[in-house]
Amino acid sequence: MKKNLVALLAAAFLIAAPAWGQDKSADEAAIAALRTAAQKDKRALVASTLSLTGAEAKKFWPIYDKYQRDFDMLNRERNTALEGLVARDRPMSDQYARNLANELITVDEQQIKARRKMHNAVMRALPPKKAARYLQLESKIRAVQDYDIAVAFPLAQ
Repeated sequence: MKKNLVALLAAAFLIAAPAWGQDKSADEAAIAALRTAAQKDKRALVASTLSLTGAEAKKFWPIYDKYQRDFDMLNRERNTALEGLVARDRPMSDQYARNLANELITVDEQQIKARRKMHNAVMRALPPKKAARYLQLESKIRAVQDYDIAVAFPLAQ
């Protein structure tokens, strides 16, 4: 049964995948619009996407604010590690490479913990559809930000 489900999902993905990438310019425009909106005023983007009631907003915004503070701190830690890589004026030692890799994976693990904590709190605070919408929006914004960081920093040499 499980094998049949996996095969069915794989087939559906293979059939649908070509259609997903057909209009790359529209996809790129949507990503650019999301990037611009998130950089300009992410809170307003979230508010307009969710259309929260007063009671929902009272529960949601403290969760949102805490998560943003935690995630911003973790992003600063990751960026500081990567900036150290860029600023090096000598070849990277094996020990430095190990330390950098460990530091980056530690930040990734902390981000996952913060996301899980926020996920659980949002699922309790909002109706499931609004919670899922916010989680999806947050994921999209983070993906764009992660892409921008990946492009900005070179690979270790």
